[in-house]
Amino acid sequence: MNLAPSSIDAPVGIFDSGVGGLSVLRHIRSQLPHEHLLYFADSGFAPYGDKSEEVLGERALAVTAFLLERGVKAMVVACNTATVAAIALLRKRYPDLPIVGVEPGLKPAAAASHNRKIGVLATDATLSGEKFLQLRDQISQASGAQFLLQPCVGLADQIELGELDSETTAAMLERYIAPLLAEGADTLVLGCTHYPLVQASIEQVIAKATDRHVTLVDTGDAVARQLARLLAAAGTLRTAGNGSVTGFTTASEAALSAAFNGLIGIEPPVHEVRLGQLRI
Repeated sequence: MNLAPSSIDAPVGIFDSGVGGLSVLRHIRSQLPHEHLLYFADSGFAPYGDKSEEVLGERALAVTAFLLERGVKAMVVACNTATVAAIALLRKRYPDLPIVGVEPGLKPAAAASHNRKIGVLATDATLSGEKFLQLRDQISQASGAQFLLQPCVGLADQIELGELDSETTAAMLERYIAPLLAEGADTLVLGCTHYPLVQASIEQVIAKATDRHVTLVDTGDAVARQLARLLAAAGTLRTAGNGSVTGFTTASEAALSAAFNGLIGIEPPVHEVRLGQLRI
């Protein structure tokens, strides 16, 4: 399917299974302050991690179609699990649409690590995906890095509920991170876009477990830079004027509004939608 040339003033679409992609949106707003952004939180269909690649592919196509109807000039799949499951499908369906996915930052982690022992925190779906395992093997062979994979069952759900600094979340983080530090990891990859939202709690767990410096790798900055490159290449990078943010959610409008305010300190308009019915 070919798309008509996009206007410079057209918005960029960003979607995630919930509020985790706000960590990516935060980087995009910082680096591309003139762009209009449409953020789609598919919280009514979450979690993505327990669904098949076929189901997630169909869902990603539905969300992308919804955002294309609103004129987006580019798409950011701000979800590691959706990227693994659906990015190839989206690029095949829309070859002329700039699409940026997210993946755990193994390459920058290998560059940052001094002892080549790197912990990777992610969902089980991400860590078991063929795309991720190929990337791990490629970078491990090139750098000699040892990647210690840690599925973080339930962590994204806790963050989705707004449990950023609760005792339950802290205990979960300690259970997942402490063994990686005990194995000598000096770098931790935050392999789910939800996880940077609890970075302060992660740092507390690290400080409690070790006096060594541990580097945290968040790929949101790299995603924003790649988006800027693609927009510039397409001639659609907006370089003047004030940017804006609009939110869409398949769950609670109030919940997404609270997440925007509480997690990244903004109060954009938010609309509740139903895919298929496209009710706003």
